[in-house]
Amino acid sequence: MRTDLVSEPGDANRPNEDFAGAGLPASGQGGCVIVLDGVTPPRGRTGCLHSVSWFTARLGGALTELSLSGRDLALPEVLSRAIGRTAEAHVDTCELSHPRTPQATVALARWSADTVEYLVLSDAALLLQRADGTVTPVLDDRLARIPRSRLTTDALVDATLRNKEGGFFTAAADPSVAARAVAGTLPRREVRAVAALTDGATRWTEKFHEGDWPALFDVVAKEGARSLVDRVRELETADRQERAFLGRSKTHDDATVVYVEL
Repeated sequence: MRTDLVSEPGDANRPNEDFAGAGLPASGQGGCVIVLDGVTPPRGRTGCLHSVSWFTARLGGALTELSLSGRDLALPEVLSRAIGRTAEAHVDTCELSHPRTPQATVALARWSADTVEYLVLSDAALLLQRADGTVTPVLDDRLARIPRSRLTTDALVDATLRNKEGGFFTAAADPSVAARAVAGTLPRREVRAVAALTDGATRWTEKFHEGDWPALFDVVAKEGARSLVDRVRELETADRQERAFLGRSKTHDDATVVYVEL
């Protein structure tokens, strides 16, 4: 099995709020890939004493352990338990009901000798290369489908959309959101490789429109995860002044890519 992992902060002076991991159980019968993108809050109260990177490290660690040890648990249940375990770590000190309590998007894949399971929550992405070479994106597009007019201010988003019916969902402190994830299972023989990415890396396709999902997968598979992140950085820098593609987005975002050939 070949694994290629790159995770780079958008700003060298700030902590990387992404989490990336690949796990292989001692039995050698399978493994998992986990990518989290911590949600940077606007300035102001979050109700929590802890940073976003603190949260993603703990949620990512719990997901890794549960994905590998809980082979009898479906991935939504793995995510639910990991969220609950992470919430327990700071429920006594923090206001976990605050809409900006630390939270993250999730891309998770797990394979055994017989199956490949997948799960995506919010705007992280999983790309599955099938046995015939075609690439299938697994996306949770609820945020992308919300009209821009409903996303005008952070306060409006928090009050009406964030982790609310008719809006979009992230992994925060409520284990029940795991049931909202896009999840499924495929036969292992039908999947050749998997790529998991945060939206800082998928900008190549989603924001700069340099190529579709199969083209992005091809870059990672042939040139490596580092090449995709470098390409994104070049595009961000070129658009820093005019912002024809970036718009109001931050110039550089944390970017994470994990590629695994099964």
